[in-house]
Amino acid sequence: MYPLEGIKVLDLSRVLAGPSSTQTLADLGAEVWKIEAPGAGDDTRGWMPPQIGGESTYFMAANRSKKSVTVDLKSPEGLASILALAAQADVLVENFRLGALDRMGIGYEAIHKVNPRIIYTSISGYGRTGPRAAEPGYDFVIQAESGLMSITGEPDGSPMKLGVAITDLVAGMNAVQGILAALIARERTGRGQHIDISLFDCAVAALANVATGHLQTGGGFQRFGNAHPTVVPYQTFDTADGSLCLAVGNDGQFRKLCTMVIDRPDMAEDERFIRNRERVLNRRDLIPPLAAIFTTKPTAEWIARLKTAGVPCGEVRSVEQVFDAPEIAARNVVLEIPDAKHGTLRLVASPLRLSDTPPRTPVAPPRLGEHTEEVLSRYAKVPG
Repeated sequence: MYPLEGIKVLDLSRVLAGPSSTQTLADLGAEVWKIEAPGAGDDTRGWMPPQIGGESTYFMAANRSKKSVTVDLKSPEGLASILALAAQADVLVENFRLGALDRMGIGYEAIHKVNPRIIYTSISGYGRTGPRAAEPGYDFVIQAESGLMSITGEPDGSPMKLGVAITDLVAGMNAVQGILAALIARERTGRGQHIDISLFDCAVAALANVATGHLQTGGGFQRFGNAHPTVVPYQTFDTADGSLCLAVGNDGQFRKLCTMVIDRPDMAEDERFIRNRERVLNRRDLIPPLAAIFTTKPTAEWIARLKTAGVPCGEVRSVEQVFDAPEIAARNVVLEIPDAKHGTLRLVASPLRLSDTPPRTPVAPPRLGEHTEEVLSRYAKVPG
């Protein structure tokens, strides 16, 4: 039995934040009806290259194990189908502009009347309340406006975004948490509720220690590139043939670094470096000599020494190297799943590992409208 077996999800979302959340629900066993516009479908079906056989690999990242149902929301018949599906759904997820679904007659209040037990989840850029509720939300803009870009990048360079749409993904994760909590609450109260997820809220929450540091001290935060603002040494270093990532998380590890790895016990006894606070305040004195030492040997030799000493470290891998790494195979991180068009697809597995009720084996992302007749004839009573 899967954790969410029997739960039905009406997915009116597109692109990444909403679809990533409903994909997680599908991984956990929910039946997800992905509603798409006839003709084009989800925006990401057209986001390519990369592609395989004319199909977007971006779409594949967030839509496995779902059923694609094409519905024209501009037609009375289409809206009637949505209301019929909503009446039987446990969860609805949408990311339309403010008021769009209300005008169609399928906003929260209308759906709540049809199904008081439904968990109606709205994902938007700035939330369903507040002065910016009507604005669209795009990850790149949210990364900029939330402060995430201001703390990412080289100290003397420009603010930088993360290489993936991180605020979409974090919002999707938060949406899943809210949905699961609401499903548990419904078991106690018998009532559904409206969940309001804002990309901006989620991005600000992701500032974590940077946010609390500012709120408690009023201090500004600068960019440190691949270094850490409050832990030293915790950064990348160039080696004789590449680079490595060093993560000295406490004073004991720093002593091991000095005495067992770089043969500089004097550094471990230096009052400027004994404790992390002093290392942070004196990073300009500590980092240059460390950097010079690491350039004397190749990456593999340093990593072997660091691991023997128990000092956290790692290679700086390319994406290609990641998927060739032994831990990928050992943890079954990549799954090959059957696909009607391509034979098989290689997809990243769910990271959720439950010993008693694990996620289900993924099903290939659906073709546009692949399950329209199946779902509507069963749940929406649409003739023919």
